Amino acid sequence: MDYKNTLLMPQTEFPMRGNLPAREPQIQDKWNEMNIYEKVQEKTKGLPLYILHDGPPYANGDIHIGHALNKILKDFIVRYKSMAGYQAPYVPGWDTHGLPIETALTKNGKVKRKELTVAEFRKLCADYALEQVDRQREQFKRLGVRGDWENPYITLHKEYEAQQIKVFGDMAKKGYIYKGKKPVYWSPSSESALAEAEIEYQDKRSPSIYVAFQVKDGKNVLAGDEKIIIWTTTPWTIPANLAICLHPELEYSVVKVNEEKYVVASGLLENLVKVFEWESYEVVKKIKGAQLENVKAAHPIYDRESLVILGDHVTLDAGTGCVHTAPGHGEDDFIVGQKYNLDVLCPVDDKGCFTNEAPGFEGLFYDEANKPITEKLTEAGALLKLSFMTHSYPHDWRTKKPVIFRATAQWFASIKDFREQLLTSIKEVEWVPAWGETRLFNMVRDRGDWCISRQRAWGVPIPVFYGEDNEPIITDETIEHVSNLFRQHGSNIWFEWDTNELLPPGFTSPQSPNGKFTKETDIMDVWFDSGSSHQSVLVERDDLQRPADLYLEGSDQYRGWFNSSLSTSVAVSGKAPYKGVLSHGFVLDGEGRKMSKSIGNVIVPNNVMKQLGADILRLWVASVDYQADVRVSDDILKQVAEVYRKIRNTFRFLLGNLHDFNPETDRVALNELPQLDRYILIKLNKLVKDVKDNYDHYQFAGVYNKIHNFCSIELSSFYMDIAKDTLYIQHKNDPSRRSIQTVMYDVLVALTKLVSPILSHTADEVWPFIPGVNSDSVQLTDMPTEDTTIYEEAIEAKWDQVLELRDDVLKALENARNAKKIGKSLTAAINLYPNDEVKQLLTSIGDLEKLFIVSKAVIAGEKESAPEEAEHFETIAITVEKAPGETCERCWVVSETVGKDETHPTLCSSCAEIVKNHY
Repeated sequence: MDYKNTLLMPQTEFPMRGNLPAREPQIQDKWNEMNIYEKVQEKTKGLPLYILHDGPPYANGDIHIGHALNKILKDFIVRYKSMAGYQAPYVPGWDTHGLPIETALTKNGKVKRKELTVAEFRKLCADYALEQVDRQREQFKRLGVRGDWENPYITLHKEYEAQQIKVFGDMAKKGYIYKGKKPVYWSPSSESALAEAEIEYQDKRSPSIYVAFQVKDGKNVLAGDEKIIIWTTTPWTIPANLAICLHPELEYSVVKVNEEKYVVASGLLENLVKVFEWESYEVVKKIKGAQLENVKAAHPIYDRESLVILGDHVTLDAGTGCVHTAPGHGEDDFIVGQKYNLDVLCPVDDKGCFTNEAPGFEGLFYDEANKPITEKLTEAGALLKLSFMTHSYPHDWRTKKPVIFRATAQWFASIKDFREQLLTSIKEVEWVPAWGETRLFNMVRDRGDWCISRQRAWGVPIPVFYGEDNEPIITDETIEHVSNLFRQHGSNIWFEWDTNELLPPGFTSPQSPNGKFTKETDIMDVWFDSGSSHQSVLVERDDLQRPADLYLEGSDQYRGWFNSSLSTSVAVSGKAPYKGVLSHGFVLDGEGRKMSKSIGNVIVPNNVMKQLGADILRLWVASVDYQADVRVSDDILKQVAEVYRKIRNTFRFLLGNLHDFNPETDRVALNELPQLDRYILIKLNKLVKDVKDNYDHYQFAGVYNKIHNFCSIELSSFYMDIAKDTLYIQHKNDPSRRSIQTVMYDVLVALTKLVSPILSHTADEVWPFIPGVNSDSVQLTDMPTEDTTIYEEAIEAKWDQVLELRDDVLKALENARNAKKIGKSLTAAINLYPNDEVKQLLTSIGDLEKLFIVSKAVIAGEKESAPEEAEHFETIAITVEKAPGETCERCWVVSETVGKDETHPTLCSSCAEIVKNHY
């Protein structure tokens, strides 16, 4: 007789190898066929809404690993919430306006920009952006991200733009929108104004100069033969100098050096002596800054005056205490200049080149003008010292080129008018991590007004008309009309139609008695676009609501989308657009370096999915502490793939041993389960509770670790190891076997549901193999619930102790194997010498051979009486020897009963009995 046929070995068609790159697309095809997103929404209809509002990625190029981290995290949350008692729609979005798209089209001469009208160029931008949306959409879907992919929100859509116009109009109506000429960040490389959110700081090498301004009128405080020394790292702003600013409360010294007299702050004199290498000097006079107000000095290059003014922004941190002031090129300069009615002189054009307002330097790029300007100062005898320094300097975060402060007429959102509301709203939001609240609070507290106009073509037009007096016209009527036009035709009509065609029919205004109007040509900052999504998406769509439960983006969005969304939402609704904000860090390589093509350390999601599969990427996201910067590399992903293999093998083992189990007829009642089986259910219930708690708190690494540990420790190393003998050897309907299968079934169903938000493909691959399930997808089920009736503290405490004791036994067996005393553990017999407490424990268990997977286990005596060769542990001593008897051909146990049965002489008595009765 072939005894192999009498063994109930695992049987399943669930494949051992994941082969995810090939299998995942098949699973996704099935999702598409069954319309899984709509099915989930139907199943959860009527449940409380949970809205995670998608921050729109920029539609340009393939997705990168940061995109993958972001979208997968969102998918974890949405999938979990839809299985945890919520209706959780997910509407993906895209940001589609802005300079990078213009640049992508004009790069390498693809599009001849100067040969096209603005409207024609904008149409090409729109086509390009939508191509990028389609490209990225397929890549996000390949990650397994579930959403309303056929109905995303896109910032260039007509409906979106129409609502954005309403946001602008509402803010204007409340007085928050104004036009003014003042210095803003200006990017010569982009030829546009920038907001603070579009600035990043990089090191830059700049000239450092000290310049002497000859006093012309000392106002009876100075003699008139003194020179006031200023310091600057931007020599190119000297042509725009109109004043020198002193602090009213600081003391200033008139210092005589040789035949010259200089004015500097007394607190900086000691340092300046070293800078100028003065061998000897004399302080001839000390004066308060306030006394020097309105003293007049001569501009060192041009025939005009530089007025001495007072300002509290002057400090003794660096320089001379006498601050070069150019109101057209600095925020503090502008503010203090307004108090003294100074002109806002800005002799630099859109491209960063000098105009004819800077005679002698016309046409020079501002940075290139530093040298000729310092040469001119030298000629005039005004340059006291020139050196160079490297310092942190603002750059355009898109072009990576330096920016300047430049006074131009721009549109602003007046943050100061509703700053207190903003700060109050921030305190009402739940921030994860908690430091996010402080970060955004400080940003809003300290930020100036928001420059929302841009001098570009590709964006949403600022919906403002001008009368014949050039005063702006923004009324409820014009805003409503433009919004409706955009909803019907799209914003391109702003550049296609004449001004009068864009105005409401029969529109008149006292500002244009002759009926002649013009329109604004600037567009809105792209942060105003995406920052309006709470109105254009959450309010516009019936399946969503404002405020959203959660915004989840990278930590750079505190200055970006979190900030602009808050500003526009508080302005129009009085409240934040989100109840909670969760942020994640950046993705670095395995050594903690920023990813760079030049270094060759870039991990591309598409490549990972082709080689390993999306579920490996998803499992990696779950494994990291995403709230800080995270690391990824080929080696890290291989380690994650090993964990995946462990989890997959656990599923396969469970499925294989349930091939003959019908949950309707074969279940064993809870009160009939042996203690070990109940213990595993207790651990499963704890797992369910802990995993759901981690999901609820967005702690996905906790989910990952809990599930991995449960599969590796409680199941693989313990329960499944012990259960094999009963599952394979006993007859089909043996109560102990059905009891184990009952536990395995509950474990399998719960595990599949618990991992579904993370291993979305694998969970759906497992699901149809589970006997007795009815739903078409695990996604259409609910998270498992904790069964408190299962818990018994005494059972858990007892078997926790058994687990620790078993580790000692396995250690002793391993040492014996290494010493060549035994082969596999089934060839061993063990003698146990426990202390009194452990002896009672072992006696209560009964079948010690199955627990320790040995052929013989005997409680041989007290711990104190253990023989010399025994291995000693804290609570037990153990000796290991070869088991007496022969090896059973069927169960591989070494037993002295082998050969006792005449019919089945190669079997142990237990196996012989089973075969006789059931085969």
